[in-house]
Amino acid sequence: MTWKGKERRRRRWIIAMDGPAGVGKSTVGRLIAKKLGFLFLNTGEMYRALTWKVMREGIDPKNGKRIEQLARRIVWEFKPARGTSLRTFVDGVKINHQIRSEQVSRNASTVAGIPGVRKFMRKLQRKLGEKGGIVMEGRDITTNVFPDADFKLFLDASIDERAVRRYWQLKNQGYHVDLKTIRENIAARDKQDRERKINPLRQAPGSLVVDTTHLTLRQVANKILKCIHQRHYRVTD
Repeated sequence: MTWKGKERRRRRWIIAMDGPAGVGKSTVGRLIAKKLGFLFLNTGEMYRALTWKVMREGIDPKNGKRIEQLARRIVWEFKPARGTSLRTFVDGVKINHQIRSEQVSRNASTVAGIPGVRKFMRKLQRKLGEKGGIVMEGRDITTNVFPDADFKLFLDASIDERAVRRYWQLKNQGYHVDLKTIRENIAARDKQDRERKINPLRQAPGSLVVDTTHLTLRQVANKILKCIHQRHYRVTD
C-alpha cells in the first residue's frame, strides 16, 4: 500500500474509547485526535447536557418517558472547537462548565440509563461518526455504538486516583468541593454504569486496556498512538 493509500485509510478510522468516570478519557482522546488530525467527541457531554436540561425544566430524573421526549425535542448541534473537539449545543446554548456541577454528575447516570435515551443518543453518535476520522469516548462506544470500530480502547485507573483528578478539575474551575464526597459519587456512578440493564460499562473483546493510574495522560496517549500505528502497519503493509 502506498503512503497516500495509508493516509486515505487513516482518515476513515473510527477510534472508540470506553472507561469509568475520571479516568482521563477526554484528555487522552483530544491528544490522540490532535495528533491524527481527527475530530473528538466526548459522548458523556451529551448525557450531561440532557441532564442539565432536565434539571432546568424541573423534570424528575427518573421520569424516563418525559426525558426521552425532551431528548427528541431538543435541537442538538455539534460544532468543532479548539481545533478538533466537537462541542455540544442544546437549543442553541453552548454546553460547557454548567454540566460539571455535582448535581448534574449525581443524576447523569440515572438519565443515561433510560433505554429510550440511550437508543436516541446512539443514533446521534453513529451519525456523527459515520464518515470516520473521529475519536469517540464514553461508556458503551466499543460495545454498542461502534462495536466494529477500527481501534477499541478501554482506559482504567484506581478510584482514589480518579477522585483526586476530579477534585482538582473542579477546584480549578472554581467549585468548592470535598474529596470524600467526590470519591463517594464516583463509586456510586461506577456501580450504576456497570450494573445498568442496557449497555453497561464493560471491556469489549479486542480492546486495548490501559491502566492510567501511574501514568501522565500524555504518556497514555503516546502509548496508545504507538499501538495504533504498529497494529495498522502490521495489518495493511
